[in-house]
Amino acid sequence: GEWDTEELRHLLFAIFLLVYIVAVAGNFRLHTPMYFFLANLSLLDTAYMSNTVPQILVHLLAPVRVMPCHACLTRIFFLHFLASWECFLLTAMAYDHYAAICQPLHYLVLMGQRTWTGLPSISCLLALTNALTHTILAALLKFCGPCLITHYFCDLPPLLKLSCSTTWANELALFFFSFLVALAPCALVVISYIHVVAAVFRIHSAEGRRKAFSTRGAHITMVCIFYITSVLRCILPSSAHSGLRDRVLSVLYVVLAPMLNPIVYGICETRPHSSSAAGTYLMLWE
Repeated sequence: GEWDTEELRHLLFAIFLLVYIVAVAGNFRLHTPMYFFLANLSLLDTAYMSNTVPQILVHLLAPVRVMPCHACLTRIFFLHFLASWECFLLTAMAYDHYAAICQPLHYLVLMGQRTWTGLPSISCLLALTNALTHTILAALLKFCGPCLITHYFCDLPPLLKLSCSTTWANELALFFFSFLVALAPCALVVISYIHVVAAVFRIHSAEGRRKAFSTRGAHITMVCIFYITSVLRCILPSSAHSGLRDRVLSVLYVVLAPMLNPIVYGICETRPHSSSAAGTYLMLWE
């Protein structure tokens, strides 16, 4: 309903295209081997946006906005796969910061080669399980009416509203994986940063505390943007305006967060730092 006028569609096309170009170019710049988790995050954000934004751009200019069922299921699979993988990756980055700040002398042991390869691999397997479960259950649904999705892209909640078969299995899977993918990682991030903040306040130098907070500020900022928008979309009560609200929140965590990642992390990269997170913390203590 937001795309009824041609002038508005052209304006939205220009905005989404600009945001997409900025996000892809920025994330490509952050893809450096020196920052292992940051390089993985930039690749995820690029793929995450590429799964949805090109579809939005095409539909903004197309006179008839139609998508085959198998294409919709494919986009749902990659949406849930990439989003959940990013949740787990943000949790792994929080653990990396915890090890650097709270256990600097044991950092190379806690974050050794096995950990660096194991955390992304386990995150990928959990994300793949989440995406396959939702996609298979969605493929079993039956649709017997006009299949008009009132959303910017194919997502599971608006698709379930169109089904004329029972959706209890899909809703149960959404509830279970919402805890596994969103709430549990978010809780782990909060616990990690409670320990990090407590350790930083034990630094005697005010300049040292400021530098320690500045080096972790990018991750905290992006975690807040990603989790707050996604969690609000799930927990806010339904209302007459919930459809528009869900679409706005979806744009925030699907488009805005990947675009802001390279900007926020790029600002922090311009600050002086040592070759490792633990080395930075040891320098601050000195």
